[in-house]
This record gives sequence, C-alpha cells and structure tokens, in this order.
Amino acid sequence: MSLTTPTTRAFTEPAPSALLLLGRGVDLASERGVECVGDLPAASDPDLVERARVARAALGDRAFVLGHHYQRDEVIRFADVTGDSFKLAREAAARPEAEFVVFCGVHFMAESADILTSDTQQVVLPDLAAGCSMADMAAIDQVEDAWDVLVDAGVAEHTVPVTYMNSTAAIKAFTGRHGGTVCTSSNAHVALRWAFDQVGGLDGTGKVLFMPDQHLGRNTAVRLLGLPLEACVVFDPRKPGGGLTAQQLRDARMILWRGHCSVHGRFSPRNVADIRAAVPDVTVLVHPECQHEVVNAADMVGSTEYIINALDKAEPGSSWAIGTELNLVRRLANAHPDKQIHYLDSTVCFCSTMNRIDLPHLVWAMESLVAGRVVNRIVVDADDAHWARVALDQMLALPGY
Repeated sequence: MSLTTPTTRAFTEPAPSALLLLGRGVDLASERGVECVGDLPAASDPDLVERARVARAALGDRAFVLGHHYQRDEVIRFADVTGDSFKLAREAAARPEAEFVVFCGVHFMAESADILTSDTQQVVLPDLAAGCSMADMAAIDQVEDAWDVLVDAGVAEHTVPVTYMNSTAAIKAFTGRHGGTVCTSSNAHVALRWAFDQVGGLDGTGKVLFMPDQHLGRNTAVRLLGLPLEACVVFDPRKPGGGLTAQQLRDARMILWRGHCSVHGRFSPRNVADIRAAVPDVTVLVHPECQHEVVNAADMVGSTEYIINALDKAEPGSSWAIGTELNLVRRLANAHPDKQIHYLDSTVCFCSTMNRIDLPHLVWAMESLVAGRVVNRIVVDADDAHWARVALDQMLALPGY
C-alpha cells in the first residue's frame, strides 16, 4: 500500500475565533453566525473512545448516527451508516423509529436530513461550526439578486435553476419555487438534461442556472452533455450584474455560479503530470468538482461512490492516484493493501469544515442526549423545507431514482 500524505508545516497561534474549531465561544460574524457552546471533553482524554462507546450503547435504537465519507476514522467507527450526503439523509428518513439523527457531516447535510425526516425526529449536528465553504458561497440574497439580473436581461423565463446537493436549504427552496431540481455529482447529467428539456432541449436557446459549484456544472455540461465550453459563463455575485453583460447572458446556455470546493478546487494539471512522471501506469481518478483542466487530464472522473466502487473493482497490483478528500483516500488505501493508492496532491489538507466533527464533539453530543439534553438541533424553516422538498422530490422523479 502506498499513500502520499501532506507535509507538516509550522503555524502561528490561532485567532480567538479559531476556538470555534473546538466548539467553544461565539463568533456571530462567521458563517451562519454560529454559537458553539458546551463543555467538551478534552481531545486528549484517554477514556474518550470508551465514553463514546458507552454513550452510543445507552442511546441504542433511539439514535441513528450518520458518518460522511470525509469524516475522520475516529468518528466513522461510531457511525451506523457511512455514505455521501444524500444517501445519508435518505437513510435517516428510512429510520422513523430513531428519535435522534446524529449527523456527522456539515450543516447543509443536516438540513437535508431535517427536511426528509419526520417531525418526530430531531437532527443533531455535533458542531454547529461545521459548515461547507462551497455551500456558503451562494447566499440566498445573492441568488435572489442574480435572478433579478436574469429577469432584467430577459432570460429568466427561459432559465431553469439546478442546485447541487451541496447547498443550503434556502437555495434548495429557491430552486423549488422556480421549477428547478437538485442534483448530486452522480446524477448531475440527468438533472441537467431534464432541465434543458423544460426550456426547449439541448439544441434550443434555454438556459440552466447551476449553483453553487461551477466546476461540476461545467464538467457535466461539456463532457457529458456535449455543450461547447464557450456556452458556459460564470456569474460572480460580487460583481455588478454578475460581471456579465445582458448579451452574454442571452448567448449562454450554462450560467455557472462562481463557487467551488476548497478541497477539490486545489488539484491542478501539474499534480496530474507529476504523479504520472513518478508512478508508471498510474490511473488518475478525480471527482467532478475538480477544475475542468484537471478532469480533462485525468483517466477517470466520478462521484465519491464511483471512486469507492472503482477501487473495489480494481485489479490487485494496480496503481491509482485519487483526487478527492484525504480522509477518504486514506481509508481506501487501508482497505486495499493489494493496490498502490496515492493522494493526487502531496500538500492539500483535509476538508477543514468536515473535520470540525471530531470525537470530543460526538461524545459531547451523545452524552448530552443520554442526559436528556438535545444540543445543536438543526431545524429548517417550514416554508423553506416545503419548497426544498419540492426540488428534492423532482430529483427523485428523475430517471435512475
């Protein structure tokens, strides 16, 4: 087994707001204005694993613990189910007997679980500061302003919004209100084809507003649907009119939100060239959230589940370079000692927001539930939940679901 890991670097003393990483303090100016309070057990507590085991056993069937693929191993070991964000939300909905759903992931994932589960179930996010930088790149007021720009350009009535699962409940609700759908990285091509069919098909002049990850939208439209690269424009919410002219909006087919994944967006064509030079006959497999140039340079492209399945089916002795989050790549390398599995970039870190869910937070959340205290409950506004469910149901109605 082979696995490239990041180099160790010195760092300066963190600012006070960084204490939110430990679940303490208040910083109402950060992300969603989080307030993370509570007496967490120390990360160095030698009894932490045993405390987690005891709390999990005490909760029994009253709790259902979900672990996203990008979580640390120390958290995954206590998860009842592992998977990607939508799979986990659906698993939670399929466990109506569970009073508590403890979602070891990030904020938008817990929102989706709250939308899909019953009113009698309570969704808990062990650290409220566990957000998603990509999801936070599309704020609802920005998206509503962008739609006004499309209205002024005369293209809104011929535009269907499609939002990636990695978006807030408010953005999913916006999509539902405007007749759009949600997609995952696995079915983005199906969702886009459906969206274009609503406005005249791929050969027409209708458009898709794709949020919030520009790379997934571009890669899907160009590589899988055959649209020309020049048919894609990027809407930058920080610029007047999105930085686009009315004519550019009229000419475009894919209006891509200026958002990206902080982990996948860092992989570069240079990383691909370097690993090919270092490892003979290596197969480069990357996530479609990577830049278009990286996807074009890779051998295979697919979602998290696709990556896992590809490694499961790979020939013993084969060499792979994987462009996705490091926790998952390490787990894959440990699961396949008969294959050489390399991380595509030797300097990229873990997903920092996903890693805010650590064992101290999980223990604190579970022990609080045992004591009768529901902490960090995620509740989506009823109107947003309704319209987000409309968009999610539209996705479920697509071919393949």
